Amino acid sequence: MKLLEYQAKEVLSSLGIPIPAGRVARTPDEAANACAELGPVAVKAQVPVGGRGKAGGIKLVNSPEEARQAAAQIIGMDIKGFKVPLVYCEAALQIEREVYLGFTVDRDARNNILMLSAKGGMDIEQVAEESPETIARLHPNPWRGPLDFELNQLAFEAGLGDLARPLTSLIKKLYRAIPELDAVTAEINPLVVTKNGEVIAGDAKLETDENAAWRHKDLEVRFGSVLEGDPYEVEAKKRGLTYVSLDGDIGIIGNGAGLCMSTLDLVQRAGGMAANFCDIGGGAKAEVVENALAVILMNPRVKGVLMNVFGGITRGDEVARGLVSARDNLKMKLPLVVRMSGTNEEEGRQILKQNGIEPGASAWEAAQKIVELTKVPAPR
Repeated sequence: MKLLEYQAKEVLSSLGIPIPAGRVARTPDEAANACAELGPVAVKAQVPVGGRGKAGGIKLVNSPEEARQAAAQIIGMDIKGFKVPLVYCEAALQIEREVYLGFTVDRDARNNILMLSAKGGMDIEQVAEESPETIARLHPNPWRGPLDFELNQLAFEAGLGDLARPLTSLIKKLYRAIPELDAVTAEINPLVVTKNGEVIAGDAKLETDENAAWRHKDLEVRFGSVLEGDPYEVEAKKRGLTYVSLDGDIGIIGNGAGLCMSTLDLVQRAGGMAANFCDIGGGAKAEVVENALAVILMNPRVKGVLMNVFGGITRGDEVARGLVSARDNLKMKLPLVVRMSGTNEEEGRQILKQNGIEPGASAWEAAQKIVELTKVPAPR
């Protein structure tokens, strides 16, 4: 569950972390009123992805009329596939320094990792690539959390020794999001040090474990329908599918997580990039196959679809019927390549051939074929 910036800041505020004054605006007039109340503001697009500033989704304004114009430009714009539903008008800060602070799950260490860097305002991936030595890291004990002396040492390692005391207090508050909210990622970038010496969350990113959503129904009550995250993942969840959005243009369907992952690798090896991970599971019926294809085709970036099915309890003929039905119902014109083996594979291949869908002989051949087909623009 990915929270929008203003939602994440409300949560941080409840943990005792200072945030700038701000107002949510769903219309340009509301943005103008917010600026009239708060003075100069940053008008920020509210979408669950980074890169808003580079996409033109953040504008600094000094007057209500400028705020109205900025909101009119931002609301409704598309940022990495997300339509901006509203903006957050936040009081401008007198920035002296910008710090990066965040934690996430370190899967290699099988623990949470806390990161601190004096190079705030940049993506942590960019900092790690350009100057990894500037990132101080700590793996706190998962049972007791970080201790004061560990956080003091972390601040000095990051070159922020003069801020050790306020950082220690703030980091301990942020870390509460792990046990209290089942957070898997919490990031403040930038953590602003103002000219008055205050330390304030200039931005916020918070993602909670979806498997623990039943423990945090209060978040849905507080934030309502805006709390949706990736639209394709939301739709897939409604349809009972295991789905993860990716950045490519080739839709992937498989039955089983391992098979899906290997299919992603094959597509990349063949020179393409997957648009998603979609596991239809074992014993998937025709309706499930059609639902999976429907969700994938909602993404306008998708240029073609590769389906990789190994029949154990999943029957090839059932999958084939689902594909043919989905293609016809959805009026699909994009390239569709299918690799099918296992239970009733011959029956399934026959159904596909009879309906104009040529299956790939192997997973590698199918991956090469879909990459080749998607290089040529095709009508949807």
